[in-house]
Amino acid sequence: MNAEPTFVVGDVHGHHDELVAALRARGLVDAQGDWIGGRARLWFLGDFVDRGPDGIAVIDLVRKLQRQAPASGGGVDSLLGNHEILLLGVHRFGDTPVPSDFGPRSFARSWELNGGQLADQERLTPEHIEWLIARPVVAKTAGHLLVHSDTLEYLEWGDTEDAVNSAVREVLEGADIEQWWEVWRRMTTRYAFRGPEGERMADILLGQLGGQRVVHGHSVIADQLGVPASQIEGPFLYAGGKALGVDGGLFVGGPCLVVELADSYAPSEAHAAPTAG
Repeated sequence: MNAEPTFVVGDVHGHHDELVAALRARGLVDAQGDWIGGRARLWFLGDFVDRGPDGIAVIDLVRKLQRQAPASGGGVDSLLGNHEILLLGVHRFGDTPVPSDFGPRSFARSWELNGGQLADQERLTPEHIEWLIARPVVAKTAGHLLVHSDTLEYLEWGDTEDAVNSAVREVLEGADIEQWWEVWRRMTTRYAFRGPEGERMADILLGQLGGQRVVHGHSVIADQLGVPASQIEGPFLYAGGKALGVDGGLFVGGPCLVVELADSYAPSEAHAAPTAG
């Protein structure tokens, strides 16, 4: 391990034990899930909850590592994913209808449709809520722009990292259900960097928010490549090298990827975008 490597983790979706095993394999935690990563930096890209057995345990692990890492010169932080928005939205608004011209919708209904786990709601504390609301939705580290979702919708909140994070936090500190829903809606969009326009779309986001490459979770790599999740072994580099997907599809049988960020990736270190043929 380099002296100060930077790692990212995509969507964990309640799979606490698999996360600990993956972090341990990278030398970042011990068998008890305590930090041994030294001066390494570790970022989680959100979606701790839903679809898996224990999202709150995942949140608690991340918070513990965030407390422990600075003692050895390291650092741990995380972004909010769309499923954290859903978790918080259900807690705050329940099944209150969200005004819509397109039929009934509510946070509770979307939570149920998207793998919501009752245990996560039951174990959510005021401390969890305060910590989650304080997380950013975009961040830059090691020359990379970290986002949860592969979308340009972040730019609807501002044209700088601080402006975007401040705008979302203001919504989550308020009680406007329509603005909350708009956060959820924007962060569920995906695939902005696919196809012939993908590199240009990535350049637009990077041009506004900074960084040389977008790193995201949210969209399962196997879905991008059209293969079973069990075949995924590493991150997905595409959009002319401007985008790196790191969601291994843990909840559908894929790996929990702990990806070390680098200036470039050899073919053996990342799945390449499929060629047209």
